[in-house]
Amino acid sequence: QVQLVESGGGLVQPGGSLRLSCAASGFTFSTYTMNWYRQAPGKERELVAAISNTGGSTNYADSVKGRFTISRDHAKNTVYLQMNSLKPEDTAVYYCNAANTYHRKNYWGQGTQVTVSS
Repeated sequence: QVQLVESGGGLVQPGGSLRLSCAASGFTFSTYTMNWYRQAPGKERELVAAISNTGGSTNYADSVKGRFTISRDHAKNTVYLQMNSLKPEDTAVYYCNAANTYHRKNYWGQGTQVTVSS
């Protein structure tokens, strides 16, 4: 059974930091690109950060470049999103996604709320 379990969300003041984690199970983690998406109220879900299956390549949305860092630990089957210098506009539900385009597989976590507010 495939599971993606996010954790680490919460309430933080502007300028603060959070680290999101996504623990994966039920599939071969090392063969999947891992992504973090977010969805704010009334807005479409957007891709925030992506990391290749090997971890050798990363990509970021322009809005988070220089502030967020995605990483993965193959020993723990976990992907992380380190978020620094958080802004109120980063407030959203953050979703972990695993994608394998070759096998046409796409899995989602349940989401974790991040709220940036003073």
